[in-house]
Amino acid sequence: MELENIIIKKEDRIKMKKIEMLVNVLLRAVFGGIAIYALNTIFQYIGLQMVVGINVKTIATVGVLGFPGLLLLYGILFCHSFGAY
Repeated sequence: MELENIIIKKEDRIKMKKIEMLVNVLLRAVFGGIAIYALNTIFQYIGLQMVVGINVKTIATVGVLGFPGLLLLYGILFCHSFGAY
């Protein structure tokens, strides 16, 4: 009986993994939004007009892709701002 309680059912493991992934994306989205705000503030302070808007699309990009998504957003903005596309 005790062994049955210790062994986690396959369905429970799948549910736990889904919850873990959702929490991971949500945390990346929150910290990504904070990072976008901080970088926008820093760039404005030093005189660069490179501002990524904080909206659902940018937060979703950072939430799903993480740090590479943040670099992607600023890379696209950089290319667009300086005509390197």
